[in-house]
Amino acid sequence: MPITDWPEDERPRERLLQQGARALSDAELLAIFLRTGIKGKTALDLAQELLDYFRGLRGLLSASQAEFCQPKGLGVAKYVQLQATLELSRRYLAEHLQRGEALSNPDITRQYLVNQLRSRPQEVFACLFLDTRHHVLCFEELFYGTLDNANVYPREVARRALQHNAAAVIFAHNHPSGIAEPSQSDINITHRLKEALALIEVRVLDHFVIGDSALSFAERGLL
Repeated sequence: MPITDWPEDERPRERLLQQGARALSDAELLAIFLRTGIKGKTALDLAQELLDYFRGLRGLLSASQAEFCQPKGLGVAKYVQLQATLELSRRYLAEHLQRGEALSNPDITRQYLVNQLRSRPQEVFACLFLDTRHHVLCFEELFYGTLDNANVYPREVARRALQHNAAAVIFAHNHPSGIAEPSQSDINITHRLKEALALIEVRVLDHFVIGDSALSFAERGLL
């Protein structure tokens, strides 16, 4: 039965209008994005099938063009549309973050860093440079690694902080495995960075590990 023949309060689009996007499942949100199904399958059926195929939203959103276009019902046009949507989301969060203090918007800060780093296939170490009022000066990706390692150099981080005239920083790096637990090396390099930046009076406010979720060093008491 096509979705248009369903009771109105069960259709994803109508449910979103009545209850808000948060009330919808991943499959329902994806069905709205897809708009139409394929022969013998509604958009919701297709959405659930795609989530199973890509093992969840993370796999779908981080898929390359070739990977994304393999399942029936997807193609280059949908891939382009999805990438544009993701980039709009990143820019929306960046705009919100830059309008206020990073520490007064912890959820926005976390979401911004997740959107920037979660889908990366290799480990990336990045930094938010902040002024004395904790307004964002810029976001920079500083170091890149293999699937599970990135070499981080405190002297280079200090040099970039001085160039931006930063008073504080928030670090972030991703774990491509999806497990957002800090390793002992993550903890050690954070302490080394904190000591190096203290010499130039730059505070380390937090370090986020980005996986399927985002772990905060500050919230875990690791700073």
